[in-house]
Amino acid sequence: MSVEPYREITFDKDGDGPPGQSAALAALARQGVTDLVLLAHGWNSSPSGATRLCSDFFAPFPGLFGPGVEAGYAGVIWPSMMFTDEPVPDYRALVTVLPEKEPVLGRLTELLALAPPDEAAFIEFGALLRELTDVHGGGGAYGSGGADGDGSGDLDGEAVLAGASAEPVPAFLVADPVEMCALFTEAVESTGGSVPAEGFGEGLKRYWKGAREALRQATYYVMKRRAGRVGELGLGPLLGEVARSAPGLRVHLVGHSMGARLVAYALRGLPAGARPVTSVTLLQGAFSHYAFAARLPHDPRRSGALRDAQHRVRGPVVACYSRHDTALGVMYPLASRLAGDSESLAGPVAGPGGRPLGGPLAGLLGAGDPRWGAIGHDGVQAVPGTVERTLAAVLREGVPGSGCVSVDAADVVRSHSDILRPELARVVVSAARAGRR
Repeated sequence: MSVEPYREITFDKDGDGPPGQSAALAALARQGVTDLVLLAHGWNSSPSGATRLCSDFFAPFPGLFGPGVEAGYAGVIWPSMMFTDEPVPDYRALVTVLPEKEPVLGRLTELLALAPPDEAAFIEFGALLRELTDVHGGGGAYGSGGADGDGSGDLDGEAVLAGASAEPVPAFLVADPVEMCALFTEAVESTGGSVPAEGFGEGLKRYWKGAREALRQATYYVMKRRAGRVGELGLGPLLGEVARSAPGLRVHLVGHSMGARLVAYALRGLPAGARPVTSVTLLQGAFSHYAFAARLPHDPRRSGALRDAQHRVRGPVVACYSRHDTALGVMYPLASRLAGDSESLAGPVAGPGGRPLGGPLAGLLGAGDPRWGAIGHDGVQAVPGTVERTLAAVLREGVPGSGCVSVDAADVVRSHSDILRPELARVVVSAARAGRR
């Protein structure tokens, strides 16, 4: 580990962790630590990989803190898996984070390898995706998309309690499997995504390219739900315990990708009256840019799932974003858009036989539709008073002391996982109000 003192906080998929973790963090304050920086990973599929990420990310920090600041560090380790530009998640990584689904994953992998050009195989593939994600359609030939009334359905774009039975279901999981795979094939090819050339041909066989992306999106959906649950039910309550034992300790939360979602949802899980968090920095956050909004622009009757959560932070909530993040700029909308309107902002998408797709899938390629945007692609949206800054301005002038702040980090962040940058470490320290003057 590149820094000391360093602690690791671990949670299982339900947000449960071993006893004594909050006491270990509170003990740092008695040892003289004034500021505790916690990083939640988002794209590592193993605990050892997450530890390496923490070590690399924290390496520049000791030289950035100002006089009087005694920093401690912690990694939030949770069972996640990679969300990159790869065309399909690694089978071994999937089994590691979803061991109870090993038989399902085995058959999904087999179908992807065989790529049989018949509709029955696609129907089986769709059913297996629903089993993988614990989604059970009902109504219509393939079930209902569970439209939520606001046209977005993003798990962050509506105020649904974690684990609530009314949680909306992505349309692609309950739609016609052939049309769904045709849509994802169009998406992968339109973005220049890399897919293995071997094993694919024309007709139905070509759509197994899209099936690979559908599996990636399905596992992303599972990890997204898990990140929110771990944050709200695990990290939030733990930070409340730390606040009771060490009320003077300043806590700074940092999260990358789905780890950004985790730390944001931790704010919702804080006990009433607890305000241990001094700053939050979200790096390429893989959740809705409307999450903190009191009113959704496309439906003012509804709010983001984290409405006003920024007021639970004593300092700023900083969202670093980059237009170069194609995982969030193109593929994230596909994962986030659920059952909704049938009009596509991207124009008609050809389905089987060349006919345009209809129904809830027709608009899924509307990556330019702001309803499906990610906070890591264009920052905080629809929150009055949000400050917009370039990275250069922040490095020169610092981060505002409170409220939501969107920082355009495109000058250094060139892809979704490109966060090991000293400039981003400086943003975190500036948000913490702990840097050298």
